[in-house]
Amino acid sequence: MRLALSALASLLLTGCASFSADGGFGAVQQLTQERTGHSPTYQATPQQGELARPRVAELLQLPLSADSAVEIAFLGHRELQASFAELGIAESDRVRAGRLSNPSIRVGRLSGAGSAEIERAVVFDVLGLLTMPVARGIEQRRFEQTQQRAAQAAVGVAAEARRAFFSAVAAQQLAGYAAQVKDTADASSELARRMAQAGNFSPLAQMREQSFQVDATLQLQRAAQHAVAERERLIRALGLGSDQLGFTLPERLPDLPQAPAQPQDAEQTAMNKRLDVLIARRDTEATAQSLGLTRATRFINALHVGYQNQSSTGETRRDGYEIELELPLFDFGTARVARAEAIYMQSVHRTAQVALNARSEVRESYSAYRTAYEVARVYRDDVVPLRKRISDENLLRYNAMLSSVFELLADAREQIAGVTGAVEALRDHWIAETDLQSALTGGSPRAPAGNSPRSSSAGATRAAH
Repeated sequence: MRLALSALASLLLTGCASFSADGGFGAVQQLTQERTGHSPTYQATPQQGELARPRVAELLQLPLSADSAVEIAFLGHRELQASFAELGIAESDRVRAGRLSNPSIRVGRLSGAGSAEIERAVVFDVLGLLTMPVARGIEQRRFEQTQQRAAQAAVGVAAEARRAFFSAVAAQQLAGYAAQVKDTADASSELARRMAQAGNFSPLAQMREQSFQVDATLQLQRAAQHAVAERERLIRALGLGSDQLGFTLPERLPDLPQAPAQPQDAEQTAMNKRLDVLIARRDTEATAQSLGLTRATRFINALHVGYQNQSSTGETRRDGYEIELELPLFDFGTARVARAEAIYMQSVHRTAQVALNARSEVRESYSAYRTAYEVARVYRDDVVPLRKRISDENLLRYNAMLSSVFELLADAREQIAGVTGAVEALRDHWIAETDLQSALTGGSPRAPAGNSPRSSSAGATRAAH
C-alpha cells in the first residue's frame, strides 16, 4: 500500500498543472498588437500601476494623437485592467482542474469492556483522477477563451479611445471657429449700430445684424459646452484622473487620405480574425468537450477508493481497503446529460448568430466608411474650394467698391455651414474608419468598451462535473 501511495503521489506531482510565467498575458498582448498596433500592459499590483504613471505623464506633455491616446488608455483604463484580471481567475480554474482533490482521512474509535477498537482510512477521489485529462482540457479551452476576451476588451478600449479623440478634436476645432464667427458678428453689429446712429443704415438692417450677433453668441456657447463634453468623454476613455487633465489636443483633425481603404475579402477576414467569432467557436468547443465528459460519467457520479486499517486492544492490526460508489438507483444521470446537451445547442445557435452578425456588421461598417469618405472628399475637393473662390470674388468686388462691407460679412456668414460641415464630415470619416477596423478584427462596433463577461462554457463545465 505504501508503494501504491508513493506511485500515486509521484504521478500526481509530475502531472499537476502549474501557473504560467506571464499568467497567459503574452497571448493577449500578441492578439491586441496584431489588431491595434499597440501592446497593452497588465497592472496586477498597485505598484505596477504606479510604474505606469511616468509614461502617461510623458505622453500627456505632448499634443495628443490617436496613437498616443490608445497607449494611454492601455496604461490607465481601470475597466480594462479589471478585464485582464479575468485571466488569473481562469488560470486558477485551469490549474485546479489539473490537480486531484485532496484525500480525506477518517478515524473512528470504539471502547468498552476494557478494550478499544480504532479504525483509520485514507480515501482518494478516483473518478476525479480518471476524468482529470478531460477536465483539464476543458479548462484549458476556457483559459484560451478568456485570453481572447481580454484581447477583445483591449481592442474595444483602443477603438473607443480613437473615437473619443477624433470627436474631441473636432469639437474643439468647431468651438474655435464659433469664436471667430462670434467676433465677426460683434464687429458687424457694432458697425451697423454706428451707421444707424449716423443715419446711413435702416433700423431693419441693424436688427438683422443684431440677430446674427445673438445667434452667434448662442452657437458659441453650445459649441464650447460640446467641446467640454467631448473632452470629458476622452478623459473617461483614457482613464485619466483629476491630476492628469492638462493635456493639449491638436488644432485640427488629420487630413483625409487620398484614397479610401479597400479591404480584400472583408467578410472572410472577419471570420478568421474577429475576436468575438473566435470566442464563440471556442465556447462551442469547450461545451462539446463538457458534453462528452457528462455522458462518460453519467452512471458514476462519485467513486472513492481508500486505504483502511483497524486495530483492537490485544489483537493484531488488520489492513485493507474500501471503495465508495454512488449507486444510480434514483438518478441515472439523464438530467445532467439533458442539461449539458441543452447548453451545447444554446452555444451552437449563439455561435451561428455571432457569425451572421459579424458578416452583416462588416458590410454595414464598410458602407458607412465609404459614404463618410465620399462626403468628406466632396467637402475637401468641391464645397470648401468653391466657397473660397466665392469669398475671394466678393473680396475683389469689395476692393473695387462694387459691394458693401455688409455684403462681404453676409458672404462670411454663408461660409459657416460649409466649414462646419467639412469638419464634421472629416470627423465622421475617421470614426467610420475606426468602426470598420473594429468590425474586421475586434468585435461589434456597438459593443461597450472593456466589457468582458465570463463565458457560458463555465456552466457547461459545472454540468459536466
